[in-house]
Amino acid sequence: MRKLLYLTCYFAILLSCEDTKKSEQVSTDIPTKEIDASITQTEIEIEKKPDIIKITNDNVISFLTDYGNANTETKVKITTRLGEINIELFNDTPLHRANFIYLVKHDYFNETFFHRVVPKFIIQAGNSDLPATNQKRFELGDDYLLPAEIKHKHVYGSISGAKEYRENPDKKSHPYEFFIFLGKPVSKRHLDGSYTVFGKVTEGMQVVEKIANLDADEGEWPMQNVYIKAEVIN
Repeated sequence: MRKLLYLTCYFAILLSCEDTKKSEQVSTDIPTKEIDASITQTEIEIEKKPDIIKITNDNVISFLTDYGNANTETKVKITTRLGEINIELFNDTPLHRANFIYLVKHDYFNETFFHRVVPKFIIQAGNSDLPATNQKRFELGDDYLLPAEIKHKHVYGSISGAKEYRENPDKKSHPYEFFIFLGKPVSKRHLDGSYTVFGKVTEGMQVVEKIANLDADEGEWPMQNVYIKAEVIN
C-alpha cells in the first residue's frame, strides 16, 4: 500500500512539472498573425516619413519654386519660454518664404535657439550647440545658400536672412538662420540693400524685446538658452 502511495505521488509530481512547462511555453510564445494574401498593398496602412530631397546650390531654385507653389502658407508661430512670436512671410520673396516653410514643416527650428541678442538692434535665431542641429542640416542640405531677393527695407519687426560674408558677393542668405530687427533707422544703414527682408512680426514684439535684453556673453550669446519651437499656422 505504501509503495502504491509513493507511485501515485511520483506521477502527480511529473504531471505538475509538465503543466508548468506548458504554462511557461504559452506565456513566452508570441503568435504570428497570418496576412490574407488577397489583401493588396494599398489596403494595408503603412506609416512612412516624407521623403527629404537634399537641397544643393544646383537645385535650390527649382526645388524651392516647386515647393513654394505647392505650399502657400505665409504665417508661422514661434514659441519660446518668454512667450510667442507670430510672423508673416512675404510672397514677393518666394524662395525665402518657401525655404522657411520647408524648414518649419521638417522641424528644423525646433530645439534651436535665439543664439545672438543685441539690445536695440537684432535678435538672431536658427542655430544651437546641439549635435542634432548639425545632423538636421546635413540631412536637409548643408552647403546651399539662398539667392538674394532684396526688395524691402529693414523696419521695426522685420525678418531677414542672415548672410555669410565669405565669398558672397551676390548677398546670398544663409538658409538656416534669420534675424529680427528692432533697431533705429541709423542702425540699419549697412543692412538695407545687403540682406533679404522676407517677413515681419505681426504679434509678439514685446517678446522680441525681452529676448534682446537678456544677459549675454562676449559673443552675444544669451547666458540662458532661448529654445525655439516653430509651427505653420496658416
